[in-house]
Amino acid sequence: MSTTLRLMHVLSVEHDGSIMSLETIWLGIGFLGQGLFFGRWVVQWIASEKKAESQVPVSFWYMSLIGGLITLAYAIYRVDPVFIAGQSIGSIVYVRNLMLISRASQANPPANPSS
Repeated sequence: MSTTLRLMHVLSVEHDGSIMSLETIWLGIGFLGQGLFFGRWVVQWIASEKKAESQVPVSFWYMSLIGGLITLAYAIYRVDPVFIAGQSIGSIVYVRNLMLISRASQANPPANPSS
């Protein structure tokens, strides 16, 4: 069954009061992952506008990682090797950036005002 036909089938399933189908749940998971993944750009854009220069806040990397992992789970369910490869490699980059940010913040802790 093609992806388009599968999507049409999921969207046309009659609701007879039963629990949502597994397909519908995974579709929701896929949209959640993509929503988080897209939302990271909105966060980055707002942070850049506030500073009037390009900024990549830490939340961008967390949203990338979480959205990427959710999308990876969806890709595994769909058995999509292209999507699986892309999201797997991306997750490594996101974790590495979070490690670098953590290391830098530990090396340069914020100054505490004297009380």
